[in-house]
Amino acid sequence: MKSDARTAVPHSIRVEVETAYLPEQSEPDDARFVFAYTITIRNDGKQPAKLLTRHWLITDSNGKTQEVRGDGVVGEQPHLKPGQGFRYSSGAVLETPVGAMQGSYQMIADDGAHFEAPIAPFRLAMPGVLN
Repeated sequence: MKSDARTAVPHSIRVEVETAYLPEQSEPDDARFVFAYTITIRNDGKQPAKLLTRHWLITDSNGKTQEVRGDGVVGEQPHLKPGQGFRYSSGAVLETPVGAMQGSYQMIADDGAHFEAPIAPFRLAMPGVLN
C-alpha cells in the first residue's frame, strides 16, 4: 500500500518542549538548579488517543540520572482528538547547572492500540554556562 505525505498515520503524537532556568528558585551555592519546562503534545494521527503514563530520564552533567514514572501529566490524562493539542508546565531540580531530559508518554488510541510517544532529549542549562 502506497502512502503519501498527506496521509496521516493512525497513531502519531508530536511533542514540543520549551525550557527556562528559574534563578529565583535556584541556589547555585547549594548545588540546586531549578528548571521549568513547558510541553506541547499534539495528536497528528488519525485516531483519538489518551495519555496514560509518563516516563522521564533526567540526567545532570555529573551523570546522575533520576527516573520518573507516573500516571498522566500534571494530574491529568488528556484525551486528544486528531489535530488537538495539550500544553502543560512542570519542573526539574538538578545538582548541576546543565542537564538533559528525555522520555516517553504511553498512549492508548480509541481503536485500542497502545503506543509510545517519544520525547526527544532536550537540554536544561543555566544561561551563560554553555556557549
